[in-house]
Amino acid sequence: MPARPPAARRPAPAAPSGPARTALSWLHTARFLITAAQLHQLPALDLPEVAFVGRSNAGKSTAINTLTQQTQLAFASKKPGRTQHINLFALGRQGGTDAVLADLPGYGYAAVPQEDKRRWQQVMVNYLVSRPNLAAVVMLCDARHGLKDLDEALLEIIRPRVEAGLPFLVLLTKADKLTRSEQAKGLQIARLQAGGGEVMLFSALKRQGVDQAAMWLRALVDAAGVAEADDQAGPADPAA
Repeated sequence: MPARPPAARRPAPAAPSGPARTALSWLHTARFLITAAQLHQLPALDLPEVAFVGRSNAGKSTAINTLTQQTQLAFASKKPGRTQHINLFALGRQGGTDAVLADLPGYGYAAVPQEDKRRWQQVMVNYLVSRPNLAAVVMLCDARHGLKDLDEALLEIIRPRVEAGLPFLVLLTKADKLTRSEQAKGLQIARLQAGGGEVMLFSALKRQGVDQAAMWLRALVDAAGVAEADDQAGPADPAA
């Protein structure tokens, strides 16, 4: 009986190039800044801050680690609800800081006492409503389940800021666990639920959507820097 030919190997993901490489290189500069249990413990920063939010065990910390190419920057655990503080990470080359990532506590199920859960989830809500330098929100949702009631409730919390121009991105995580047709259907439904936000499929395992999310973040911070420079310059003199 003739030997069976070896199974063809799947091609390795293409290396990022151009804007994606630049964005990922910038994200790789991420470093721990501070952890805070209360809002007053957060430093007042005049820098664009991007908040990562999501249900417990939606893959939020894993997504941050994947985007920054650091395995232990954000604490990733198989036990839901381990992120119980707001953790800030600084971004910027050569020791400088030009943006901040905020890893917020997960919501929904968490293996912690109810009183603790209510306390840090209220801190998260207060942050999203009142943080002055919040430049964008990235919501992580398990692609197999889509946006659930708590996700939609959070979108309602930030709706006034979104209507005032706050960008938000929904990353459908663990997309590798779905077939292509299931991915397409989930993407379509999530776009309807998101009501105007950007929606992308994301897989840390297959690196699906990693380049696109990195470029979205880089473009957002670049745009925030331009807007800040315009604000500082003030209105143009019509007589000039």
